[in-house]
Amino acid sequence: MSKKLIVNADDFGQSDGINKGIILAHEKGIVTSASLMVRYPRAIDAARYATDNPSLGIGLHIDLGEWIFKNDQWEALYEVVSLDDYEDIKVEIEKQLETFYKIMNKAPTHIDSHQHVHLKQRVLPIVIEIAQSANVHLRNYSPNVKYCGKFYGQLDDGSPFHYGTSIKRLQEIILEFDDGLYELSCHPGVGDDVKSMYVLEREREVNTLCDLAIKECITRADIELCSFDGIGFS
Repeated sequence: MSKKLIVNADDFGQSDGINKGIILAHEKGIVTSASLMVRYPRAIDAARYATDNPSLGIGLHIDLGEWIFKNDQWEALYEVVSLDDYEDIKVEIEKQLETFYKIMNKAPTHIDSHQHVHLKQRVLPIVIEIAQSANVHLRNYSPNVKYCGKFYGQLDDGSPFHYGTSIKRLQEIILEFDDGLYELSCHPGVGDDVKSMYVLEREREVNTLCDLAIKECITRADIELCSFDGIGFS
């Protein structure tokens, strides 16, 4: 048995700052894969980079909305479609997948979603069907890929959790991995050009992902970095 790790950066294409952070974390750090948000104008730049740099695997980051914790509850920052409307959800996801094919000229290596919206009750059956039809991996639902979302700079209520993106925390996560194939999600970015509750944390992620101590930790743990490219389903 061996240990393999996909380090996937979410939100590619959402802004210039996020694109720069992901590219930096790929070229100088441990990011091997990214998920593309095709609804944003900077998705074209992200797709161009991915085409020119095939070492970065590219999947689809389904975007149906974003929610922020405000006034002691979760409120919509924006909604692309109502999560109560099955047909609208299906049409929108198919539209985003079609846009991915158009700007990447190939299928995504995997599918995941913004704020894990694909795990919602009305969304999940649609996404499972689409992923199976496209023959691509789906986060949390690929039998041989174990998902890890522990590298994150906020708590469940959106309050800061600086330790969550620290070098020590990422080292702890890496050393927890047993034999098998894992996906570790991350959200690198630079600057503050995106409207979101997760902004300042992105640059901290970049610094950690690019730190030499993390590369050394991966080497000591005998982990092979890879992307979803060429990964089968058994």
